[in-house]
Amino acid sequence: MALVPVAQLLKQAEAGFYAVGAFNCNNMEIVQAIVAAAEAEGAPVIMQASQGAIKYAGIEYIAAMARLAAGRASVPVALHLDHGTSFEQVVQCIRHGFSSVMIDGSSLPLAENIALTRQVVAVARAVGVSVEAELGKIGGTEDNITVSEREALFTDPDEAEVFVRETGVDSLAVAVGTAHGRYRGTPELDFPRLQKIRSKVNIPLVLHGSSGVPDDAVKEAIRLGVRKVNIDTNIREAFILSMRQVLLSNPGEIDPRKVLGPAREAAVEVIRKKIRIFGSSNRA
Repeated sequence: MALVPVAQLLKQAEAGFYAVGAFNCNNMEIVQAIVAAAEAEGAPVIMQASQGAIKYAGIEYIAAMARLAAGRASVPVALHLDHGTSFEQVVQCIRHGFSSVMIDGSSLPLAENIALTRQVVAVARAVGVSVEAELGKIGGTEDNITVSEREALFTDPDEAEVFVRETGVDSLAVAVGTAHGRYRGTPELDFPRLQKIRSKVNIPLVLHGSSGVPDDAVKEAIRLGVRKVNIDTNIREAFILSMRQVLLSNPGEIDPRKVLGPAREAAVEVIRKKIRIFGSSNRA
């Protein structure tokens, strides 16, 4: 089937009180792992490309792989731009067939973030592409986009209400205590803040930096209105660990298929586990 907009998947998730997993893809093996895991679980799934993935593989390759994977898949698949940096990049991704985009104006003053997001929404909506935006800053580092712990700002519920009303965005990424990359210690999510944000906006919420967040905390966030959960680091960890194990056990191995194949299977298992936690199994 063709790539579907994320908004369509999140509308169904809202009705069913579950979340859809959004998994970052950087190469062919991870694209294949995302779809294989979703099919094994009978789940809708979101493949997303970060700034690092676009720089590494190129928009053309990512879009082509995703379209091929979705075309062969028996479950709904979306292709989403993660942390889009500019209006121009968003337009480029839309032209290459992305079914959903995120514009990240969270580092801008509120009025500028609203203006940029409105511009993106106007263009994307005209061609049936859904839009995610961000309010507040997610801690940590995501492909060289860094926010220090000192600077990290949680999403203000009142600002969220204004932002959603003024932009018409389809989903909102909120900062409630998660961070990109590996955590030092266990993250503590601000559930009262999340609940207050949810009471003021009527669109699906997005949880970034969810690798390393305890399963129970993720489930509580979903109960409070999170409908899209982003996972990247956990996939990388499983993928690279598998590669290391193969190369350590057979240092003379020179066939990349014998290294990357097991890594792909390791990624499948991690993604399947996340899908079950999110409650999206058998929701395709």
